[in-house]
Amino acid sequence: MDEPHHSPTSWPDARAIAARAAVKEAAHAAPVMRPLSEALGQVLAAPLAALTDLPPFDTSAMDGWALAGPGPWRLPTDDKDQDHGILAGHGEAAALPDGHAVRIATGARVPPGATAVLRSEYGTAAGDGWLHASAAHPVVLGQDIRTRGQECRSGDQLLPAGTLVTPAVLGLAAAAGYDELPTVRRPRVEVLVLGDELLTEGLPHDGRIRDALGPMVGPWLRALGAEVTGTRRLADEADAVCAAVAESSADVVVTTGGTAAGPVDHVHPTLRRLGAELLVDGVAVRPGHPMLLARLALESRESRENPESRENPESPPNPEGPDNPEKSETPGPQTRPARHLVGLPGNPLAAVSGLLTLAEPLLRTLTGRPAPAPGPAPLAEAVQGHPRDTRLVPVTFRQDAAVPLRFNGPAMLRGIAVADGLAVIPPGGAERGTEVEVLDLPWSAIATEQLSYADQTRHADQAHRTPQAGHRTPQAGHRTPQAGHRTPQASHRKDRAAGHGDGEDISPEEGPA
Repeated sequence: MDEPHHSPTSWPDARAIAARAAVKEAAHAAPVMRPLSEALGQVLAAPLAALTDLPPFDTSAMDGWALAGPGPWRLPTDDKDQDHGILAGHGEAAALPDGHAVRIATGARVPPGATAVLRSEYGTAAGDGWLHASAAHPVVLGQDIRTRGQECRSGDQLLPAGTLVTPAVLGLAAAAGYDELPTVRRPRVEVLVLGDELLTEGLPHDGRIRDALGPMVGPWLRALGAEVTGTRRLADEADAVCAAVAESSADVVVTTGGTAAGPVDHVHPTLRRLGAELLVDGVAVRPGHPMLLARLALESRESRENPESRENPESPPNPEGPDNPEKSETPGPQTRPARHLVGLPGNPLAAVSGLLTLAEPLLRTLTGRPAPAPGPAPLAEAVQGHPRDTRLVPVTFRQDAAVPLRFNGPAMLRGIAVADGLAVIPPGGAERGTEVEVLDLPWSAIATEQLSYADQTRHADQAHRTPQAGHRTPQAGHRTPQAGHRTPQASHRKDRAAGHGDGEDISPEEGPA
C-alpha cells in the first residue's frame, strides 16, 4: 500500500465506493433462519411467499347470521345453535339449507350453502323462529364474506428480499404460515477507540477529556443494523493498534481517532503493516475529511499466528490474499472472509460525518437494506460553504424547512444531539431557500425497531435515543418524500434557529477535522 495521499475523494464518490465495497461479501453471505420472536428489525434475505391462501377458507367479516338464499330466513330450533351458532376456530359446519340462517361470529368459517352474512344490527329475530332483514339494508349476494384467497393465494410473493421486518411484517408472515424467517446475517462490528487522552468517567482534568465516541459509536452502528461485538479502548501504541486490528474477528472494524498523519496516528501505519487496500483515503467533506475506508487483506491461519510474516516485506505474496483474486473470492477453510476497516476522525462531529459517509453505506450493503430515497429540503437560512469541500451541517425542521444549528464545529455534539438530520451543503455554500439533501439520523421510529427484543435485553445497559414526538417515521428505513419535500414537524422548537459566527473555521487553511 502506498503512502497516504493528499487528494481526497469527493463526498458523493466516497459514499458510492463504500456502498460497493462489500457487494461480494453480501452476495455470498448465507441467510440466518430466525424464529418470528427474534426477527424484528432484521432484513428478509429472500422474498416472502405465502404458504397458504389468505384467508384459508371463506370467513365471516362480521358478527351476525349466515344466510342461504333470499329471506326471510328460518332460524334453528336447537337452543345451542340459536344462542351461539358458528364460532371462530371451529371446523366446517353442516351445510345451510336454502332459506335458512344461523348465528355466526366474526372470523368463523362460513358454512357450505351460505350466500351472505347479515350483520347483527341489520337483522331482526322476532321470536317466531324467523329472521328478517332491515328494509334499509337489503341483502346483497356475498356481503360481509371474506372469500378464500381474497388477500393472496398460496405461492404469491408478499414482500421482496431486503424488506425490513417490522411488527406488521411479523403479523403478515405468521398469517401466511411462517414460524421462522430467512434473514440477512447482521455484520459483526468491533469498535476500537484510540487515544491516551480519553477518560471513561468523571470530569476532564490534567489535559485529559471524556471519551464521547465510546458511548456513541456502538449504539449508532447498532441502529444501522450491525451486531456490535464490543468497544475496546486502546492506548496510542502502534503495536497495540496493529494487533487489535489484525486479531479482530469482526466483519468490520471501526476505529476512532488516529487517521491523520501525526506522531501518534497509527491507523495508516497499521494498514500498511497488514497489507490492506485503501479504498477511500480522505474525503472532501467538512467536518471529517481524514476519514478512511480499507479492505483488510485475507490472511491464512499461519500468518495470524505468526504476525512477523505480515511485517516482512520480503515474504512472498499470500496465495490466499489480494494478489490472487480468484482464490480470495472463495476462501478455503484456512482463511477468514474479507473484512473492512472504517477509520473515523477523533473529533465527535467529524466521527458522525464518517459514520454517515462511509459506515452507513457499507453496512447498508452488508445488511441488505435499500438505499434511502433522496429527501431534499429548503434551507431556512443561508449556510456558508467551504471553498472546495462538501459540508455536513446539523439541521432541525421548522415549517417544512431545514434550520441550520449553530453548534456545528468538528468537536461539537450539542447540535447533532437535537438535530433531525445533516444537511449536505455543496462547496461554496447555499442560499436561503435552496433545496439540499438531508441525511436522516438512524434513530427515527423505524430504525429504533431494528433492535429486536433480544438485542434490547442483551444491550440493556446501552443508551437508546427515543424519537421525539413529531419526528419523521420513514417506511422501510428511509424517507418517503411527498412531492420532493419533507413533512413539517410540529414539535421543533423555534429557538433552534441557526446563527453564524459559530467559531468553526471553514477557510481553505482549515486543519484536520
